[in-house]
Amino acid sequence: MMNTARESIKMNRDEVAAAVKDYPVAILPMGALEQHGHHLPLGVDIYLAEGISRRLSERTGALLLPAVPFGYSWVWRDIPGTVSMQQHHVESIIKDVAHSVSRYGVKLLILVNGHDSNNTSMKYAARELADEIDMPVSYLFYPKMEQIRQAHCESSTWDGMIHACEFETSLMLAIKPELVDMDKAVKEYPEQPNLYGKSTISLGDLSDSGVYGDATLATKEKGEQMLEEFLDEMENLIHEAYSSLANK
Repeated sequence: MMNTARESIKMNRDEVAAAVKDYPVAILPMGALEQHGHHLPLGVDIYLAEGISRRLSERTGALLLPAVPFGYSWVWRDIPGTVSMQQHHVESIIKDVAHSVSRYGVKLLILVNGHDSNNTSMKYAARELADEIDMPVSYLFYPKMEQIRQAHCESSTWDGMIHACEFETSLMLAIKPELVDMDKAVKEYPEQPNLYGKSTISLGDLSDSGVYGDATLATKEKGEQMLEEFLDEMENLIHEAYSSLANK
């Protein structure tokens, strides 16, 4: 394990070249800027993706790229502070980053995601890149999430989703506790209309607080425990993906 993350934004060209030669893997955190209730900042998905990615860089020596701060956030588009990109634009950013880093020796790109709606863009970008460049892309979004969440969280999810709930709030308490106001945390499980998922009725139409679940049960201890398990899973997946390159 390294003492510090290899953050490309803080490095000069020679340091990046040496880091890539030493371990030709780059990590791109994928976030979003959108509401997360009244107790959490809009940058939850950015902070979680970046925080996890920094720790993975420390563990593996992979080059840490700056986080992508915007994602597809259509459901929250009318709430102040939200910035939503079109889904295919998110895909294009991933592809442009991949083409860029592959030119100077990166052999594997890891996408670490903090925003559920980025998953589709990541999957299709990786598929298209497989036909365009000789550099595989792995995309990670809280591996074994439901297993780990159930082991540490007391509350149930709303329709299987996580948003500003016990899960995300606990992780934020572990990564950016100074930005969490637990005095404003609430429990809300909005009623689900019959046409939800079959029309343009969106999450932004259903919740008063912006919370989907029970944020009041969140603790830093739960977040730290889940974070450590996610890091172990992700580190193993990165090593597996990198090892598979040597076997080709």
